[in-house]
Amino acid sequence: MTLEPSPRSELARVRMAELSEKTGVPVATIKYYLREGLVPPGERTSPNQAKYDDGHVQRIKLIRALMDVGGLSLATVGEVLAEVDTGEASPHHVLGIAQQGITTSPQVVDDEAREWALATVRDLTERRGWPCKSGDDLVIQALVGVLCTIREVGHGWYLDKLDDYAEIADRIADLDLEGIAGIESLEQIIEIAVVETVLGDRLLSVLRRLAQQRASKTYFAGVAADGQFGRRRP
Repeated sequence: MTLEPSPRSELARVRMAELSEKTGVPVATIKYYLREGLVPPGERTSPNQAKYDDGHVQRIKLIRALMDVGGLSLATVGEVLAEVDTGEASPHHVLGIAQQGITTSPQVVDDEAREWALATVRDLTERRGWPCKSGDDLVIQALVGVLCTIREVGHGWYLDKLDDYAEIADRIADLDLEGIAGIESLEQIIEIAVVETVLGDRLLSVLRRLAQQRASKTYFAGVAADGQFGRRRP
């Protein structure tokens, strides 16, 4: 990947050591990013010296967010950045690439179960107006795997609530995206969206546990006299 030097920044340019301090990334790692073309070269001040601006800081933060929070491979990070650097890619397209990278690898299911789950997904996505481009899409495959597991463990009744959960998911997606809709920097959009998706999954998981405690107390009133949820730890 060949990148052009970043445009001049209104902020002061800094040397490599200061760039490392600003980003919290070791000098050796930054040099590796430079060699791999993930970070554009700085402005040469001598044969062995260069200065870097806030554009370099933002790029390094994006790389770390994609790798450390999103868990993307270096190859996928390179693919995302290549799209960013074309200057032509839309946020929707680039976020799609990043989303594929942060999606958990699908589980292996038998053909019959997979066809049943795919049919269920297609029906759902058609009702919701969601994209369902291909059964090879990692996000679709991940949903297929979850549905197969639900059926396998004998909790088919859970599938009756699929549209209700999809309705909640739509609202969550709107909340996720409305906060970054006004940002012009594609790099910032991607960084925030990836972090929000990964950390948002964790946040929702914990909030769900707390809400279940409230719901359990309501639905099973009187079962636990002491009002405690779950077994007490010694």
